[in-house]
Amino acid sequence: MDDKQIVITQYDLDRLRALIRDLGGSDSRESLGALSGELDRALVVLPTDVPPDVVTMNSRVSLVDMDTSEKMEISLVFPDDANPDAGAISVLAPIGTAIIGYRQGGTVEWPVPSGLRRFRIDRVVYQPEASGDMEL
Repeated sequence: MDDKQIVITQYDLDRLRALIRDLGGSDSRESLGALSGELDRALVVLPTDVPPDVVTMNSRVSLVDMDTSEKMEISLVFPDDANPDAGAISVLAPIGTAIIGYRQGGTVEWPVPSGLRRFRIDRVVYQPEASGDMEL
């Protein structure tokens, strides 16, 4: 992942910090640490102030694999709602942690055993804040 500024809503930050706290003793310490690092460097805004092209929790995004040009559409969700077969990817999965807070057009990357995965956020198809579908 690069050092570009990411944007997180206060609402998502509070829920994600609670998730990290609640799972702190689990086997997913590495993914929790990666998510915590992303949150630490984020610009925090009110949900009403988040730009509509930013990936927030429960956003649906179109991604392009930078190496294969393969396109995919996923929803960024909390771990309990994850269902990879349906395209619902946990924020604790490497790709989920990589895209949270990034803008449409941004490129994210993370190491994998075979090298480096790189994706471009082609489009934010749906963002709850922009659609007025927030549950506060």
